[in-house]
Amino acid sequence: MIMDKITGSKDLTVLALKIKEAGTIAISGHVNPDGDCVGACLGLYTYLRENYPEKTVDVYLEPINPKYTFLKYAPDIIHQEAAEAAGIPEFSYDLYFCMDCSEPERLGFARDYFENASFKVCIDHHITNKGFGDLMFIRPGESSTSEVLFSLMDYKKISMDCAEALYLGIVHDTGVFRHSNTTRKTMETAGALLDKGIRQEMIIDDTFFRKTYVQNQILGRALLESILVMDGYVIFSVISRKDMVFYGVDSSDLDGIVDQLRVTAGVECALLLYELEEQVYKVSMRSNSVIDVSKIALYFGGGGHKKAAGCTMSGKARDVINSITALIESQKLDLDREG
Repeated sequence: MIMDKITGSKDLTVLALKIKEAGTIAISGHVNPDGDCVGACLGLYTYLRENYPEKTVDVYLEPINPKYTFLKYAPDIIHQEAAEAAGIPEFSYDLYFCMDCSEPERLGFARDYFENASFKVCIDHHITNKGFGDLMFIRPGESSTSEVLFSLMDYKKISMDCAEALYLGIVHDTGVFRHSNTTRKTMETAGALLDKGIRQEMIIDDTFFRKTYVQNQILGRALLESILVMDGYVIFSVISRKDMVFYGVDSSDLDGIVDQLRVTAGVECALLLYELEEQVYKVSMRSNSVIDVSKIALYFGGGGHKKAAGCTMSGKARDVINSITALIESQKLDLDREG
């Protein structure tokens, strides 16, 4: 088991050797893939396809947001239905890349492929990732898995198509370079990708800011029905299955709602709950400054970053909110004592 030390060349040498030796390579990311997960997976897939055409490379993901299908190799993604029809291959992949995933359980339907692989590489930036696989590049200090991946690639071999995938990932995990995870290195990486001739404005406008009519409607509904608690320290909104059916939206249409809640004046934490099935909620959490929402998400079996995390919880919406706000209150009290 080899853990990346960021500056060491040994791990890069091992990675290059494993890619050279592998005849079959697979790539997958976490369930409900976001922009960074899609960008990192397709960025790596593009890089390997274009620079190692003699190898068999497969990428497994759940269905991605239609906004991301502009990426050249998006049609090559193997979804669960196709994977199940083919069955788990009798052979194991020589090399498997787990991207933007803090634990194997979050690989979803692709986990069996990962477990059966001969050599496993984990590339991630989640602070909740405790490490798994044979070779690990886990860098919580970097903005995104796409940024981590960029540093592992030979820049001369990165095509425009590969660069667009990586740029997508960085843009989405930094909130278009607005979040505190944006560093000088992040901006330098983005600049290097711009030099590849990518369609910067299209990527930002079409995948981050542009919304459909129904997406604006559900955003408006969520904002209209949002509630402040803890004397305005926390804001939350709940979207039921009934609401989603009424507006004709799915989970991909809810992108950006929790971030809009977060910028409410005076708020430290924002919570968005949307109902997956009766009394089962996906919870997205954001913090502005001092509260570590990754600890709260981890407590409930989820994960993420200090200022952006998520989990799935069961129960009535008010009970879910009460459970989360109790932990926020506990952190706040600890911080007040320390201050």
